[in-house]
Amino acid sequence: MSMIYLLLGANLGDRFNQLSKAFSEIEERIGSVIKHSAIYETAAWGREGDPSYLNQVIGVITSLTPHELLKAIHEIESHLGRTRQLRWESRLIDIDILFYDELVLNDSDLIIPHPYIHKRKFTLVPLAEIASDYMHPVLSKTIEQLLKELNDPLEVIKFSPKEER
Repeated sequence: MSMIYLLLGANLGDRFNQLSKAFSEIEERIGSVIKHSAIYETAAWGREGDPSYLNQVIGVITSLTPHELLKAIHEIESHLGRTRQLRWESRLIDIDILFYDELVLNDSDLIIPHPYIHKRKFTLVPLAEIASDYMHPVLSKTIEQLLKELNDPLEVIKFSPKEER
């Protein structure tokens, strides 16, 4: 069994409901969610003018290999209406693999740890909430250290589901 951290994100439709559906499908298809952050709202990263995102980080115990995990994630995203066209485009759901144990993998279709973790406040804030002492296997710094060193101006705000309606 492996410990993985996933980032869930949505900025189209009923964002909160999309995260909830993704959470449920992850438990059904990937493994047991043993940790989860609050849900946070932030402006779209990399594409000004797009709707704001809701994001959440979850810790999951899985028996899937990294490539089986990627396949399951793509199936969940597709089932929830995700289509892939442009990089960083608005989406109904996005599920990113942040970490898979302490694995370092750089394949043409899969990079672990996620290459932008240390550059994104919307990832580090919820990740620090549930895994602040986790050591990044490439950068050799804890999530808390990466967050303190981060220079990302985007505001990350805790979200209340009643705000979505």
